[in-house]
Amino acid sequence: MALKSIIYQNQVFDISYEKVNLKASKTLVFLHGWGSNKALMKQAFAGSFEDFCHLYVDMPGFGRSKNPPFSLETRDYAKILKIMLEEIGISEFSVVGHSFGGKVAALLNPKELILLSSAGILRKKSLKVRAKIAFSKSLNQISPTLSLAFKRMLRSSDVEGMSEVMYETFKRVVDEDFSVVFANFKNQAFIFWGREDSATPLDSGEKIHRLIQDSHFFVLDGDHYFFLKQAKKIESLYLRTKQV
Repeated sequence: MALKSIIYQNQVFDISYEKVNLKASKTLVFLHGWGSNKALMKQAFAGSFEDFCHLYVDMPGFGRSKNPPFSLETRDYAKILKIMLEEIGISEFSVVGHSFGGKVAALLNPKELILLSSAGILRKKSLKVRAKIAFSKSLNQISPTLSLAFKRMLRSSDVEGMSEVMYETFKRVVDEDFSVVFANFKNQAFIFWGREDSATPLDSGEKIHRLIQDSHFFVLDGDHYFFLKQAKKIESLYLRTKQV
């Protein structure tokens, strides 16, 4: 395990990472989802993709990487990782990205993109959620203090215990529409999805498949974390499709 300090927008970012299978000539970068870390990705994939050197990364604010000094957008995460990869001598690579990590992965423009239930397709908020947002805005005009308390009450389980800078980051990244980013990705993509995924539903994966011209789409049993026990199957489908 190593720690790399890089400079981005005149601020220091300390990024924790780990390399596995160092003798391989090709590099496969693993990017976790929101609220997760590199340990989960290593747990899933350490015994697969043996032709690659594995690079597991804790993105800023997750795992052993420190919180960013200011709130970020997904594009900031991609720029930070590009700087890091350049500084540790990696210029050509493929990426496995889960959920939020899939959005970052697409922006890195890798040689090959492997998406696992990627985020990035906006879904219309339910009437209940829209009503709560409208009420919060109205309450803010009457009492900002009460409005703030109401907003804190509405925070999802995804942000419980989160620092203020990461909560502000979450608010910035959660509603990003990456349809254009996916449509502009020109390299080969392999898209894997959990059939029972409720966090990023199956039709989001189908849309990403339609948007990325050179892509292959696979539906596997399981939920948002379907990949945890199916790394070998994912590898097998990836290799078989590459040979076609």
